[in-house]
Amino acid sequence: MQSIRFGRTGLRVSRLCLGTMTFGLQCDQLQSNAIMDAAAEGGIDFFDTADVYPLGGDRTTAGRTEEFVGAWLKGKRHRFVVATKCVGQMGPKPWDMGMSRKHILDAIEASLRRLGTDYVDVYQLHGYDAHTPLDEALEALDAVVKSGKVRYVGVSNWPAYKVARGVGRSELKNLCRIDSVQPRYNLLFRSFERDLLPLCAEEGIAVIPYNPLAGGLLTGKHDPKGRPEQGSRFTLGNAAKRYQERYWHQAEFDTVEALRKLAADAGMSMATLAMRWVLSNPAITAPIVGASRPAQLADSIEAEKQGPLPADLKAKLDALTTEWRAVDADR
Repeated sequence: MQSIRFGRTGLRVSRLCLGTMTFGLQCDQLQSNAIMDAAAEGGIDFFDTADVYPLGGDRTTAGRTEEFVGAWLKGKRHRFVVATKCVGQMGPKPWDMGMSRKHILDAIEASLRRLGTDYVDVYQLHGYDAHTPLDEALEALDAVVKSGKVRYVGVSNWPAYKVARGVGRSELKNLCRIDSVQPRYNLLFRSFERDLLPLCAEEGIAVIPYNPLAGGLLTGKHDPKGRPEQGSRFTLGNAAKRYQERYWHQAEFDTVEALRKLAADAGMSMATLAMRWVLSNPAITAPIVGASRPAQLADSIEAEKQGPLPADLKAKLDALTTEWRAVDADR
């Protein structure tokens, strides 16, 4: 698998990133190990996790995913770039969440313990905490970088104007810079093309988008006339409602059917088509690929091998899904 520069930094990562939020609820340790084995065999050396994972869990399961990843990494930590995140609720106290200096410094120590390592390569704020001054959060991130516990920092689910302000404040105060963003991005959700992606391209910020296959909807496996498949993200714990609100609508299914014909004409699976479309955007660094079975990685790995879409096919996909650019980014 090809590697790509991580924004403007000197780090290089695999062109795909393995998302691990299925580990610990959808997948037990053995199944999770099999998925990580398949990813490594396919050339993926960039793994993303978060302290609140697994997806669909609660405070009783939070941290389990990092433990699963840490157990697998034993003896081979140096071979992989590991990213994790904080901000979500990790305990009963009001300071067990957010972007405060206290929580960031506590959270990195807890993540390092669960991951069984003395550093993470990329440490990300999982959301924006409006109750904490931005400078306080940036100063805390700068401290964990200077301590050697973190190599690079990033953010997830931040709007463009917050990212721009974060970059500006870090430059003004000579603090470590935001080097990556993690937004939702796929053929059914293109709102960030208006501002965030151009900002990242101009500022040299790595983009590692999640949901490149729209939670599995873009694989074409779901039936709009039936109920969501049990065990999928559309039925999983407290994540079910969120994913149904994002994607389980007739308009999205109509678009999927139109994409099905284009994929068939192009001689590729729908998942490969959708992933190649994401990879065709020059602002994208490494899409995050999730799986609940090892075999589910194959289409995405094939997409990376085939590379960006031909210009004419990409233009057809762009035209088909242009209306999704106008969808509210909070949806």
